[in-house]
Amino acid sequence: MKADAPLGVFDSGLGGLTVVRALREVLPGERIVYLGDTARVPYGTKGAATVVKYALACARHLVARDVKAIVVACNTVSAVAPERLRVELDIPVLEVIEPGARAAVAATRTGRIGVLATAGTIASGAYPRAVAQLSTRAEVVGQPAPLLVPLAEEGWTDGEVPRLVVRRYVEPLAKAGVDVVVLGCTHYPLLRAVIEDEVRARIGAEVAVVDSARATADDVKAFLEARGLSRTGGPGSVQLLVTDIPRTFAEVAARFLGDAVGDVEQVDL
Repeated sequence: MKADAPLGVFDSGLGGLTVVRALREVLPGERIVYLGDTARVPYGTKGAATVVKYALACARHLVARDVKAIVVACNTVSAVAPERLRVELDIPVLEVIEPGARAAVAATRTGRIGVLATAGTIASGAYPRAVAQLSTRAEVVGQPAPLLVPLAEEGWTDGEVPRLVVRRYVEPLAKAGVDVVVLGCTHYPLLRAVIEDEVRARIGAEVAVVDSARATADDVKAFLEARGLSRTGGPGSVQLLVTDIPRTFAEVAARFLGDAVGDVEQVDL
């Protein structure tokens, strides 16, 4: 592996661009190749075997582009596929659940951690497992929040509709008495302002909201630096690959990335 090689990032669709956005903030010199499997999104409603199959196809495509490491920017894939990817691929594979769990354990005072995520991620039990490996006293309360994904993609990130939807998902966490809420889906950072408002109104002003995308970016930075793989020469870049280009792609991608979208390559897996 060479430090100048690009970093590969993939997700079931465009939500993982929030991870790319965080990576660009902490690693501005990195070249990033992002693959969004927009033809087969969403993964969160699919079975584990199907998710593993799709994840392997995405990862192998990135490996063929000589990336130095792969970041799984999808909580659903991170819940069921990382170990299989590490076995199948001769390349480092990092994911988003462990960094989010670590940040949550560091932030909690009561040991009651809430997780908002897709139904697939909640059903996998990945967050409770990750937290249990870090702390024997912490307990995870999972709350599926599937409607937040289409809201983020439609750009409905403020106003009464997203506020009422978020409130419905936050109320069970309030009853459970959590003092940390993890955004367990890469779409959810777009709704962070609404989520934080509802969390603080329904649970308490002192409750921490953990963005797993930013926690993952910090983890990737530490990983690359520890192995001498950080790219230092020149400005970074982002290359976008997708398996389908929907009509609203540029608008949605720019919203997730926080920047204008340039050329996009459509690939066939």
